[in-house]
Amino acid sequence: MKTSDFFYDLPDELIAQTPVEPRNSSRLMVLNKDSGEIEHRIFSELIDYLNDGDCLIMNDTRVIPARIYGVKRDTGAVVEFLLLEQKQNDVWECLCKPGKRAKIGTVFSFGDDLLRGEILGINNEDGSRFVKFSCKGNIFNVLDEIGSMPLPPYIKEKLSDKERYQTVYSREPGSAAAPTAGLHFTPEMLNQIRSKGIKTGFVTLHVGLGTFRPVKVDDVTKHHMHTEHFVLPQETADLINETKKNGKRVIAVGTTTCRTLETVARKGIITEAQGNTSIFIYPGFEFKCIDALITNFHLPESTLIMLVSAFAGYNNIMNAYRTAVEEKYRFFSFGDAMLII
Repeated sequence: MKTSDFFYDLPDELIAQTPVEPRNSSRLMVLNKDSGEIEHRIFSELIDYLNDGDCLIMNDTRVIPARIYGVKRDTGAVVEFLLLEQKQNDVWECLCKPGKRAKIGTVFSFGDDLLRGEILGINNEDGSRFVKFSCKGNIFNVLDEIGSMPLPPYIKEKLSDKERYQTVYSREPGSAAAPTAGLHFTPEMLNQIRSKGIKTGFVTLHVGLGTFRPVKVDDVTKHHMHTEHFVLPQETADLINETKKNGKRVIAVGTTTCRTLETVARKGIITEAQGNTSIFIYPGFEFKCIDALITNFHLPESTLIMLVSAFAGYNNIMNAYRTAVEEKYRFFSFGDAMLII
């Protein structure tokens, strides 16, 4: 398949710039992957499609305020740092703008010297920097004080409440972007779902900015997927295996959860696991774990629209996206949701 096969025409005004209130008042497109049938609902009505004994698996990663501004110790020049991934306790991979000011050995001060960073090395693949940070106390607490949310480049509006780019169940800091399918849930809605007999479990996959990087090759199979760190605890593995044994459905909340579960499922039975995944899911992929998927509407020609096409069928997805444009759904991170069953 070609990357261009996954293109669709999206008017700019359909790219959601702000989240809706309340969270679960966004629209929900329900797509039947067998028949291609489409229903138009509201996200709060998701519970109508969930059955006693099903389980929802969610990604509990928490976005860190990863955009910070460093002052060069010797010249006073200002450089923007975007923390991408924690490599070791105090070493992070970062994007730096302008990169030419972030040479190896250069020391930067952040937030009136609450944080310091030294450039240790340069990634030859993409020009990112490896930076050793030092501070008093916990770096995540410092980032909460001096950092800002790294919203995707297609969102131009300023976010007034940082918590609106977090899921209500986020708890493990480390992501450069939110697992956006989960943004639609409220605590009350999760309680209603559990009261109906639907179990909930968690994985952690720290979302990197590779999520937003475009596919630059014509042949989809030649794309090199970015790597992200995941954790699947034993408690969640037990829940999934019990659900499968009882003939009920495993419903992944978001593509990050899907990628985590399908990574572990390559080994057979779901077991406790952690590590790095660069799994690339596109049409032809054989799913071994998930039975349904909750997701947002994704960018044209992205790896994420390829993933949902693999799960729901290419023709079904392209038709659903055309319908979403015609019906003026809101797209991308703060946009509306889709349930694929």
